[in-house]
Amino acid sequence: MKKWNGWGSDEYEYPVPPAARDFLAEAIGPSEQGPTATFGDLVKGVPKSRLPDDALISRDPAERLRHARGHSLPDWISLRYGSIDSFPDGVARPASEEEVEKILGFAAATGTHLIPYGGGTSVVGHINPSRNGPPVLTVNLERMRRMPELDESSRLAAFEAGVSGPHLEAQLRARGFTLGHFPQSFEYSTLGGWIATRSSGQQSLYYGRIEDLFAGGRMIAPAGRLEMPPFPASAAGPDLREAVLGSEGRLGIITSAVVRVSPLPESERFYGLFFPDWSQGVAAVKEMAQEKLGLSMIRLSDSVETTTSLNLIGNERLVRLLNGLLRVRGIKDEKCQLFIGVTGSEAQAKRIRRRALDIARAHGGVHVGRKMGSEWRKSRFKTPYLRNTLWDFGYAVDTLETALSWTNLPAAADAVLGTLRRGIDERGERVLAFAHISHVYPTGASIYVTYVFRLARTAEETLERWKKLKEAASQAILNHGGTISHQHGVGLDHEPWLEAEKGRLGREAIAALARAFDPKGIMNPGKLIADRLPRKRK
Repeated sequence: MKKWNGWGSDEYEYPVPPAARDFLAEAIGPSEQGPTATFGDLVKGVPKSRLPDDALISRDPAERLRHARGHSLPDWISLRYGSIDSFPDGVARPASEEEVEKILGFAAATGTHLIPYGGGTSVVGHINPSRNGPPVLTVNLERMRRMPELDESSRLAAFEAGVSGPHLEAQLRARGFTLGHFPQSFEYSTLGGWIATRSSGQQSLYYGRIEDLFAGGRMIAPAGRLEMPPFPASAAGPDLREAVLGSEGRLGIITSAVVRVSPLPESERFYGLFFPDWSQGVAAVKEMAQEKLGLSMIRLSDSVETTTSLNLIGNERLVRLLNGLLRVRGIKDEKCQLFIGVTGSEAQAKRIRRRALDIARAHGGVHVGRKMGSEWRKSRFKTPYLRNTLWDFGYAVDTLETALSWTNLPAAADAVLGTLRRGIDERGERVLAFAHISHVYPTGASIYVTYVFRLARTAEETLERWKKLKEAASQAILNHGGTISHQHGVGLDHEPWLEAEKGRLGREAIAALARAFDPKGIMNPGKLIADRLPRKRK
């Protein structure tokens, strides 16, 4: 069963060796065990539902609690400290588009707000009900996960939007195909959620981001059905798929999607390398990106993330041997780890690997073989479980990310990390902050930042620490020309910075689009745009 107040399955725990806890105590300070409110106590606090009886809706308090929050740090704070203050009034699990339409009709008739729900993995507040206002119904699409059609000749697959990553890949791989979309939330997130938040998978360099894979489909909105045929190309006006991509449930409920799939590759391997410092690593990955080698993944960690990761391995002997080998090759304390993925035919893979290693060596890189890359691949969807373990130790973990030009990247990384590390000095608290380049493009790259700080005794103080860090880092991103979100979407947490990126007119255009699809404003209010802008008087 999924963990109700943390990441993933109840059956898996991320092991952290004692040495790693000592490392955190030295870097941030010793901590006490993090608070954990009980499920039973929180269920008792779920208020009576305001919804009338309906065959498609559950008003069970336990179900409503399990659908009340996602995985942002504010969500965790409210769940773990027991300070949660809003719940959906019910949960619906439609099994067909006809049932989705019935739910929309119910909402229109009762004045109910709807929150589309995929895997519940949002880290920016997409699925949170508001504290005030009309009743709220969460619409969980997990029963809609079939693959009705696979056109092998055209390499197009049609899926219901509630399909999770593993189930989608299992259906495709049985027929010799893959979508190749592997976000870190892959085990639980859904196709509809990927589209609604403009998701990016770990191997998007080869397979493409979700906007490259999304060929068409259907969205059911309060104003009607939007059909998006999967044309290879069209010049018939603006592409309405772009309106649906990143719409975050504000326009309607995505019920089906046609995606572009690829045959399973003949070869797919991951390799580990190290660079003497961040600048040399960045120069290497920039050259790889701009040469368009055909790599499927490039992931470069800064020195702090590299050191932290090695401390979390738990194999001190292996780390000593690795450090000894690297010192002989001139790579010491500022070392930065790089993982590359090579996907394609055996002949292509050999050529791409050879050229990538040539570029790395020209920038001081040292290849350490497939072992580290294979280990990373095996555990790549387990890293979020570390948040559970560190919370139990008394530490909060959060992430933020952006994308910007190669020109702006070095200064932006320094500014964001420096801002976080100094962010709560006046409270006498230290912050461990580190980053990696997670996706690369010819014109720039995404920086993915992780930061760790101690939990306070109260939910209010912990939330204040997070707010101060989040606001300062977000402003640093904007100051250096970065997007407020490269792959997590906007939700609640990024909405204050949306207008700075889109401009007033852009924000008004999004609001006008929402009014066209959802005239009464029942779809996921408050997300993406905080409220509806008033219509201009004639």
